[in-house]
This record gives sequence, C-alpha cells and structure tokens, in this order.
Amino acid sequence: MTAEATFPSTSASPTTRQVWTRTRGILLALVLLLVGAISIAVIQSDARHGRLDPRSADPYGSRAVAELLTDRGVSTRVVTTLDEARTAAGPDTTLLVADPDLLTAGQQTRLHAATDASGGRSILIAPGSWSVERLAPGVIADPATSLDSSLSPDCNLPAARRAGSADTGGIRYTALQVDADECYPSERLATLVRVPAASGGGDTVVIGAPDILFNDRLDEQGNASLALQLLGSRPHLVWYLPSLSDSTAADAEGEQGFFDLLPSGWLWGTLQLFIAAALAALWRARRLGPLVPENLPVAIRASETVEGRARLYRKANARDRAAAALRSTTRTRLAPLVGVPVAQAHAPEALLPALSAHLHGDGQSLHTLLFGPPPSDDAALIALADQLDALEREVRRP
Repeated sequence: MTAEATFPSTSASPTTRQVWTRTRGILLALVLLLVGAISIAVIQSDARHGRLDPRSADPYGSRAVAELLTDRGVSTRVVTTLDEARTAAGPDTTLLVADPDLLTAGQQTRLHAATDASGGRSILIAPGSWSVERLAPGVIADPATSLDSSLSPDCNLPAARRAGSADTGGIRYTALQVDADECYPSERLATLVRVPAASGGGDTVVIGAPDILFNDRLDEQGNASLALQLLGSRPHLVWYLPSLSDSTAADAEGEQGFFDLLPSGWLWGTLQLFIAAALAALWRARRLGPLVPENLPVAIRASETVEGRARLYRKANARDRAAAALRSTTRTRLAPLVGVPVAQAHAPEALLPALSAHLHGDGQSLHTLLFGPPPSDDAALIALADQLDALEREVRRP
C-alpha cells in the first residue's frame, strides 16, 4: 500500500503574497492617518502650551508682559478658580480673564456681580457673543471677525492714542452705552471697547484678540505700550486662568449632560470619520466592478464550486465538516471499485475488509484514514486530503 505518498496541496487558502497585496492599501492608509494625527497633536501642543500664561516663556505665553509690569511696580498673581478671582476684585486691582468662554453662564454672572461694583478694572480677552453679554452688559459681539490684525486706534482713549497701531484684530464689538470708548475699528466695528462701570469708578475692557499679550508679538506695533497701559493701571494684577480645577464649575445650573462633557471638536471629528467611512465604502464598491447581466442557467466549473466551498469551510474553521465530506466522498467512490454496494460504503464492517483484501494492507490504518477523528489543524486536514487521494489512486491502479 502506498497511502503515505504525498501530492500537491489542494487547499484554496490565500498565500502570504496575496494577503499582503489585499491589505497593504488599508495598512498604508492607517499608517498615514496615525502619522498625521501625531503630527497635528505635536504641532497643536507646541502652539497651545502655556497659552496666555504669565509664567510661560513660550511664543504664546505672556511672561514678557508680566516681567515688564513687575519692573514698573505692578504685582502679578495667577488664580485658577472663580472664588479666588471674585475675592481679589477691588479698586486697586486689575482682573484679567484669559478665556471667558470657558466659564459657565452661572460663573459669568457671579464674576460680573463681584467686579461691577469693586471699583477696579476687568479685562476680558476675546469673549464670544454668549459670554460678553453677561460679563460686559451693553456690549454685543459681531459674528464676523476682523480680517485685519493690525489696526489704528481711531478713538479718544488715552491708552490707545499713546500706543498707536496694535494687533487687536479679532472679534468685533458694538457698545450700546453712550460713554463707552470704541477703539481699533475694523469695518466700522471696534475690536477694543472700554465700558465704565455704573458705580464705583471701575471699568471693563473687552479686547477682540489676545495677540498683544503674546511673547512673540509684544515687540510689534504698539502692542507692548497698549498692554502695559491696560494691565498696569492699578498696582495689582490678578491673572485669572479658568481651569478644570475650579470647584465651582458644576454650578447651580444642575448636572451636565453627556454631550456637555464631550470636547468642543467632537462634532467635527465625527463628521470626518463619517466622510472617511463613506470614501472607504465607495473605494471598495468600485473594486467590485459593475454588475454584468448573465443568462440562466449559468454553467459553473466544478473547480470553482470546490474552491468556493473550501473557502467557506476555512472561514468557518469547520475542519470536522470538511474532513467528513472528504471521507464520505472517497468511501462512495471506493466502494464500487472493491465490490461493495454503494449503500454499504459508509459501513466499516463492509468496506474495510474488502479494501484490505484488495490492497493487502493494514485494516487499522485504513479505519483511521476513512473513519478516524477530525484533524486538529489545517496542516492535518491537508495531509488527510492527500492521503485519501493517494488511497484512491492505489485502488484504481490495475
């Protein structure tokens, strides 16, 4: 018996080269996406690190203006909570709010109540429309921002006239109060507004852009002069940097919902993912090609059917079913060759003695080959297919 003879594999499994060819485009896209995300994160982290922080020497920090104020006898103190900012408000204090839009509506209302009658100065850096209405009542933000960065004062505010042109271009405002100062106009709307307080002698200054406070922009135009005059009008400067450590963030408005806790860019990120998924779907659909009409019945080659069924077995990891199908088909073909009726081809007591007599082989090895347990892995399944093929060739040999 030569049942141990080996023959070429009949597996329809894709080769390593085929798998690489199919997946290299997706892998390349993932690598490019990852590299792009890391690059953007690094660039943004460098640009935003220490932004408007008087302790930061980075380009977008504000340490330079703080040092200049110290040389002129103005003390600078950084606070990160609303309670500290409210407590610090006073007639001899300038309170600078670095990012007013980070405050909730309740926080903005309480901060304005503390500063309005304090007699000091409040400076708001680029507040949006919804925050400026609470922190500086009577000032309205325009939806369209200024296209010009450097602007001329064009007002009677002494600090602006002495500073001259400055980089205040950003959000534009309109003051409804008659005695308000509107400076640095862009298309007839001011980018710097000073609103006197109703009582106490204080005032509120709204600046449309933070550029005059940045380290790398302080020496341009009249930025340094304007910043020093606005921030140095009182002997004490309190620099309020709203942060997550503020215990009053969860105020009386109630608990925040799920969407309130998501980052501000989540909607844009979701839109990008949707567009990427749609493009991927279109790319895969084009690979399938157009539909081709074909008259029925369609003649399909037996080899295609075998390969298709083999791929289904492999995808489902059904080695037991594949082995059972191979053994059953082999027994059905061998039975007539050794004089056993097809009806008894699957009975070991009828088929094995006839095969042993025909081949003069070991009945136990034939039993294991034709009726044995399912293979443990793909290699064993391939070996079983080769051995069954060799057995059938041996029986058919004259």
